[in-house]
Amino acid sequence: MGEVKVTNTIPFQYDTKKIVKIKNRFVRRFFSQIQNNKQFLFSSLIILFYVFVACLGWMNLLPDFQARVGVSYESPSLSFAKIFGTDIFGRSVFFKLLAGTQTAVTMGFVVTAIAVPIGLVLGSIAGYYGKTLDIFITWLYSVIASVPDILLLIAISYSLGKGLMAVCVAMAASYWISLCRMIRGEFIKHKESEYVLAAKLLGANDFVVIFKHILPNVIHIAIVTSSLMILNAIKAEVMLTYLGVGIQDGASWGAMISAVPGELTNEIWWSLAAVVSFMFLVIYALNVVGDTLRDILDPKLLN
Repeated sequence: MGEVKVTNTIPFQYDTKKIVKIKNRFVRRFFSQIQNNKQFLFSSLIILFYVFVACLGWMNLLPDFQARVGVSYESPSLSFAKIFGTDIFGRSVFFKLLAGTQTAVTMGFVVTAIAVPIGLVLGSIAGYYGKTLDIFITWLYSVIASVPDILLLIAISYSLGKGLMAVCVAMAASYWISLCRMIRGEFIKHKESEYVLAAKLLGANDFVVIFKHILPNVIHIAIVTSSLMILNAIKAEVMLTYLGVGIQDGASWGAMISAVPGELTNEIWWSLAAVVSFMFLVIYALNVVGDTLRDILDPKLLN
Protein backbone atom coordinates (compact mmCIF):
# COMPACT_ATOMS: atom_id res chain seq x y z
CA MET A 1 0.00 0.00 0.00
CA GLY A 2 1.22 3.48 -0.84
CA GLU A 3 1.91 6.03 1.84
CA VAL A 4 -0.73 8.69 2.44
CA LYS A 5 0.79 12.11 2.73
CA VAL A 6 -1.01 14.52 5.03
CA THR A 7 -0.48 18.18 4.40
CA ASN A 8 -1.55 21.05 6.63
CA THR A 9 -3.96 23.16 4.65
CA ILE A 10 -6.10 26.08 5.62
CA PRO A 11 -9.68 25.47 4.51
CA PHE A 12 -10.42 29.17 4.18
CA GLN A 13 -8.38 32.18 3.41
CA TYR A 14 -9.44 35.79 3.33
CA ASP A 15 -9.53 37.43 -0.08
CA THR A 16 -8.34 40.89 0.94
CA LYS A 17 -8.95 42.43 -2.48
CA LYS A 18 -12.51 41.12 -2.53
CA ILE A 19 -13.22 42.49 0.96
CA VAL A 20 -11.88 45.92 0.01
CA LYS A 21 -13.94 45.85 -3.19
CA ILE A 22 -17.11 45.04 -1.24
CA LYS A 23 -16.41 47.83 1.28
CA ASN A 24 -15.79 50.36 -1.50
CA ARG A 25 -19.00 49.31 -3.23
CA PHE A 26 -20.87 49.67 0.06
CA VAL A 27 -19.50 53.18 0.61
CA ARG A 28 -20.39 54.22 -2.95
CA ARG A 29 -23.87 52.78 -2.54
CA PHE A 30 -24.32 54.55 0.78
CA PHE A 31 -23.44 58.02 -0.53
CA SER A 32 -25.29 57.44 -3.79
CA GLN A 33 -28.54 56.65 -2.00
CA ILE A 34 -28.10 59.58 0.39
CA GLN A 35 -27.46 62.06 -2.42
CA ASN A 36 -30.57 60.92 -4.29
CA ASN A 37 -32.81 60.88 -1.23
CA LYS A 38 -34.05 64.45 -0.75
CA GLN A 39 -36.30 63.41 2.12
CA PHE A 40 -33.31 61.99 4.00
CA LEU A 41 -31.24 65.13 3.37
CA PHE A 42 -34.06 67.38 4.52
CA SER A 43 -34.57 65.28 7.66
CA SER A 44 -30.83 65.34 8.36
CA LEU A 45 -30.83 69.13 8.17
CA ILE A 46 -33.70 69.24 10.67
CA ILE A 47 -31.79 67.00 13.09
CA LEU A 48 -28.64 69.09 12.65
CA PHE A 49 -30.65 72.21 13.49
CA TYR A 50 -31.89 70.65 16.73
CA VAL A 51 -28.37 69.50 17.63
CA PHE A 52 -27.05 72.99 16.85
CA VAL A 53 -29.62 74.55 19.17
CA ALA A 54 -28.66 72.05 21.89
CA CYS A 55 -24.97 72.91 21.44
CA LEU A 56 -25.78 76.59 21.87
CA GLY A 57 -27.61 75.70 25.06
CA TRP A 58 -24.68 73.66 26.40
CA MET A 59 -22.43 76.69 25.78
CA ASN A 60 -24.97 78.99 27.52
CA LEU A 61 -25.52 80.96 24.30
CA LEU A 62 -29.29 80.59 24.11
CA PRO A 63 -31.51 83.53 25.14
CA ASP A 64 -32.80 83.47 28.72
CA PHE A 65 -36.24 81.88 28.56
CA GLN A 66 -37.05 83.28 32.01
CA ALA A 67 -36.69 86.89 30.88
CA ARG A 68 -39.85 88.91 30.39
CA VAL A 69 -40.18 90.16 26.80
CA GLY A 70 -43.76 91.43 26.68
CA VAL A 71 -47.16 91.43 28.31
CA SER A 72 -49.02 88.33 29.43
CA TYR A 73 -50.32 86.11 26.60
CA GLU A 74 -49.26 88.34 23.76
CA SER A 75 -50.17 86.84 20.39
CA PRO A 76 -47.47 85.93 17.84
CA SER A 77 -45.83 88.77 15.92
CA LEU A 78 -42.88 89.34 13.57
CA SER A 79 -40.60 90.12 16.51
CA PHE A 80 -37.85 87.51 16.99
CA ALA A 81 -38.68 86.96 20.66
CA LYS A 82 -42.45 87.00 20.05
CA ILE A 83 -42.62 84.91 16.88
CA PHE A 84 -44.62 82.33 18.89
CA GLY A 85 -46.13 84.82 21.33
CA THR A 86 -45.65 85.00 25.08
CA ASP A 87 -46.85 82.98 28.06
CA ILE A 88 -48.75 84.04 31.17
CA PHE A 89 -45.66 85.73 32.61
CA GLY A 90 -44.78 87.57 29.41
CA ARG A 91 -41.88 85.22 28.62
CA SER A 92 -41.04 84.26 25.05
CA VAL A 93 -42.58 80.96 23.96
CA PHE A 94 -39.88 80.69 21.28
CA PHE A 95 -37.08 80.99 23.84
CA LYS A 96 -38.78 78.31 25.95
CA LEU A 97 -38.96 76.07 22.90
CA LEU A 98 -35.24 76.49 22.29
CA ALA A 99 -34.46 75.64 25.92
CA GLY A 100 -36.80 72.65 25.69
CA THR A 101 -34.96 71.54 22.54
CA GLN A 102 -31.72 71.45 24.52
CA THR A 103 -33.42 69.28 27.15
CA ALA A 104 -34.92 66.94 24.54
CA VAL A 105 -31.67 66.46 22.62
CA THR A 106 -29.70 65.97 25.84
CA MET A 107 -32.22 63.40 26.98
CA GLY A 108 -32.12 61.52 23.70
CA PHE A 109 -28.34 61.35 23.46
CA VAL A 110 -27.73 60.49 27.13
CA VAL A 111 -30.32 57.69 27.16
CA THR A 112 -28.94 56.28 23.92
CA ALA A 113 -25.34 56.52 25.15
CA ILE A 114 -26.28 54.46 28.22
CA ALA A 115 -28.70 51.94 26.73
CA VAL A 116 -27.00 51.06 23.42
CA PRO A 117 -23.67 49.82 24.89
CA ILE A 118 -25.55 47.78 27.49
CA GLY A 119 -27.79 46.20 24.86
CA LEU A 120 -24.87 45.52 22.51
CA VAL A 121 -22.63 43.91 25.11
CA LEU A 122 -25.28 41.81 26.85
CA GLY A 123 -26.89 40.74 23.57
CA SER A 124 -23.51 39.78 22.08
CA ILE A 125 -22.48 37.75 25.11
CA ALA A 126 -25.84 36.00 25.42
CA GLY A 127 -26.03 35.10 21.73
CA TYR A 128 -22.42 34.03 21.31
CA TYR A 129 -21.80 32.02 24.48
CA GLY A 130 -25.31 30.74 25.17
CA LYS A 131 -25.88 28.28 28.02
CA THR A 132 -25.77 29.81 31.53
CA LEU A 133 -24.97 33.36 30.40
CA ASP A 134 -27.79 33.30 27.88
CA ILE A 135 -30.24 31.97 30.45
CA PHE A 136 -29.29 34.63 32.98
CA ILE A 137 -29.41 37.56 30.54
CA THR A 138 -32.69 36.33 29.06
CA TRP A 139 -34.15 36.03 32.56
CA LEU A 140 -32.92 39.53 33.42
CA TYR A 141 -34.51 41.34 30.51
CA SER A 142 -37.65 39.21 30.74
CA VAL A 143 -38.16 40.31 34.36
CA ILE A 144 -37.58 43.98 33.51
CA ALA A 145 -39.80 43.77 30.42
CA SER A 146 -42.62 42.27 32.48
CA VAL A 147 -42.98 45.56 34.35
CA PRO A 148 -44.95 48.21 32.39
CA ASP A 149 -42.56 50.86 31.08
CA ILE A 150 -44.46 53.80 32.52
CA LEU A 151 -44.54 52.26 36.01
CA LEU A 152 -40.83 51.43 35.86
CA LEU A 153 -39.96 54.95 34.69
CA ILE A 154 -42.06 56.55 37.42
CA ALA A 155 -40.63 54.26 40.14
CA ILE A 156 -37.00 54.93 39.19
CA SER A 157 -37.64 58.65 38.72
CA TYR A 158 -39.15 58.91 42.19
CA SER A 159 -36.27 56.90 43.66
CA LEU A 160 -33.49 58.97 42.08
CA GLY A 161 -35.23 62.33 42.04
CA LYS A 162 -36.85 64.44 39.35
CA GLY A 163 -33.73 65.79 37.67
CA LEU A 164 -32.54 65.28 34.11
CA MET A 165 -30.04 62.51 34.89
CA ALA A 166 -32.57 60.60 37.02
CA VAL A 167 -35.02 60.51 34.12
CA CYS A 168 -32.23 59.43 31.74
CA VAL A 169 -31.23 56.53 34.00
CA ALA A 170 -34.88 55.53 34.38
CA MET A 171 -35.35 55.37 30.61
CA ALA A 172 -32.04 53.61 29.93
CA ALA A 173 -32.97 50.93 32.49
CA SER A 174 -35.59 49.56 30.10
CA TYR A 175 -34.60 50.87 26.67
CA TRP A 176 -31.67 48.46 26.27
CA ILE A 177 -33.95 45.42 26.26
CA SER A 178 -35.22 45.59 22.67
CA LEU A 179 -31.69 46.05 21.28
CA CYS A 180 -30.36 43.22 23.46
CA ARG A 181 -33.02 40.84 22.11
CA MET A 182 -32.27 41.68 18.48
CA ILE A 183 -28.48 41.48 18.88
CA ARG A 184 -28.80 38.16 20.74
CA GLY A 185 -30.87 36.69 17.93
CA GLU A 186 -28.44 37.90 15.26
CA PHE A 187 -25.44 36.47 17.14
CA ILE A 188 -27.14 33.09 17.50
CA LYS A 189 -27.64 33.08 13.72
CA HIS A 190 -24.17 34.35 12.80
CA LYS A 191 -21.97 32.40 15.22
CA GLU A 192 -22.30 29.20 13.15
CA SER A 193 -21.64 30.96 9.83
CA GLU A 194 -18.74 29.95 7.61
CA TYR A 195 -16.83 33.21 8.06
CA VAL A 196 -16.94 32.81 11.86
CA LEU A 197 -15.76 29.19 11.70
CA ALA A 198 -12.99 30.28 9.33
CA ALA A 199 -11.89 33.03 11.70
CA LYS A 200 -11.68 30.53 14.56
CA LEU A 201 -9.63 28.12 12.43
CA LEU A 202 -7.23 30.96 11.69
CA GLY A 203 -6.70 31.45 15.42
CA ALA A 204 -9.06 34.31 16.25
CA ASN A 205 -10.11 34.43 19.91
CA ASP A 206 -13.63 35.09 21.14
CA PHE A 207 -13.06 38.84 21.55
CA VAL A 208 -11.91 39.20 17.93
CA VAL A 209 -14.72 37.02 16.61
CA ILE A 210 -17.37 38.98 18.50
CA PHE A 211 -16.20 42.53 17.92
CA LYS A 212 -14.30 42.29 14.63
CA HIS A 213 -16.25 39.70 12.67
CA ILE A 214 -19.84 39.33 13.90
CA LEU A 215 -20.60 42.77 15.33
CA PRO A 216 -19.86 44.71 12.08
CA ASN A 217 -22.49 42.55 10.38
CA VAL A 218 -25.18 43.42 12.93
CA ILE A 219 -24.18 46.97 13.89
CA HIS A 220 -26.76 48.40 11.49
CA ILE A 221 -29.41 47.17 13.93
CA ALA A 222 -27.85 49.27 16.71
CA ILE A 223 -27.66 52.33 14.43
CA VAL A 224 -31.31 52.12 13.45
CA THR A 225 -32.36 51.34 17.02
CA SER A 226 -30.41 54.39 18.24
CA SER A 227 -32.46 56.74 16.09
CA LEU A 228 -35.68 55.19 17.37
CA MET A 229 -34.34 55.24 20.93
CA ILE A 230 -33.69 59.00 20.72
CA LEU A 231 -37.21 59.42 19.40
CA ASN A 232 -38.76 57.35 22.21
CA ALA A 233 -36.69 59.15 24.84
CA ILE A 234 -37.96 62.53 23.66
CA LYS A 235 -41.57 61.35 23.73
CA ALA A 236 -41.13 59.69 27.13
CA GLU A 237 -39.62 62.86 28.61
CA VAL A 238 -42.64 64.84 27.44
CA MET A 239 -45.01 62.26 28.92
CA LEU A 240 -43.20 62.01 32.27
CA THR A 241 -42.92 65.77 32.66
CA TYR A 242 -46.59 66.11 31.82
CA LEU A 243 -47.37 63.59 34.60
CA GLY A 244 -45.20 65.55 37.03
CA VAL A 245 -42.32 63.07 37.44
CA GLY A 246 -40.00 64.33 34.73
CA ILE A 247 -37.90 67.48 34.36
CA GLN A 248 -38.66 69.97 37.12
CA ASP A 249 -35.58 72.19 37.17
CA GLY A 250 -35.55 73.55 33.61
CA ALA A 251 -37.53 74.16 30.45
CA SER A 252 -38.99 71.19 28.60
CA TRP A 253 -41.66 70.52 26.02
CA GLY A 254 -43.55 68.40 28.54
CA ALA A 255 -43.76 71.32 30.99
CA MET A 256 -45.10 73.52 28.20
CA ILE A 257 -47.75 70.95 27.27
CA SER A 258 -48.81 70.54 30.92
CA ALA A 259 -49.82 74.23 30.95
CA VAL A 260 -51.85 73.94 27.75
CA PRO A 261 -55.28 72.86 29.16
CA GLY A 262 -55.63 76.08 31.14
CA GLU A 263 -54.47 78.15 28.18
CA LEU A 264 -56.85 76.60 25.65
CA THR A 265 -59.85 77.50 27.79
CA ASN A 266 -58.80 81.13 27.31
CA GLU A 267 -58.23 80.65 23.55
CA ILE A 268 -54.44 80.78 23.96
CA TRP A 269 -53.48 78.38 21.15
CA TRP A 270 -50.02 79.50 20.04
CA SER A 271 -48.04 77.81 22.79
CA LEU A 272 -49.52 74.39 21.96
CA ALA A 273 -49.11 74.96 18.21
CA ALA A 274 -45.44 75.87 18.66
CA VAL A 275 -44.46 72.90 20.85
CA VAL A 276 -46.41 70.43 18.70
CA SER A 277 -44.68 71.77 15.58
CA PHE A 278 -41.24 71.38 17.16
CA MET A 279 -42.06 67.84 18.30
CA PHE A 280 -43.54 66.86 14.95
CA LEU A 281 -40.46 67.98 13.02
CA VAL A 282 -37.96 66.05 15.12
CA ILE A 283 -40.15 62.92 15.27
CA TYR A 284 -40.66 63.02 11.51
CA ALA A 285 -36.93 63.55 10.83
CA LEU A 286 -35.80 60.75 13.15
CA ASN A 287 -38.28 58.31 11.60
CA VAL A 288 -37.11 59.12 8.06
CA VAL A 289 -33.42 58.90 8.98
CA GLY A 290 -33.93 55.63 10.87
CA ASP A 291 -35.83 53.98 7.99
CA THR A 292 -33.29 55.16 5.42
CA LEU A 293 -30.31 53.95 7.44
CA ARG A 294 -32.00 50.58 7.91
CA ASP A 295 -32.36 50.20 4.14
CA ILE A 296 -28.81 51.33 3.39
CA LEU A 297 -26.74 49.76 6.15
CA ASP A 298 -28.16 46.23 6.10
CA PRO A 299 -25.34 44.02 4.68
CA LYS A 300 -27.93 41.54 3.37
CA LEU A 301 -28.93 44.04 0.69
CA LEU A 302 -25.42 43.95 -0.82
CA ASN A 303 -25.26 41.42 -3.63
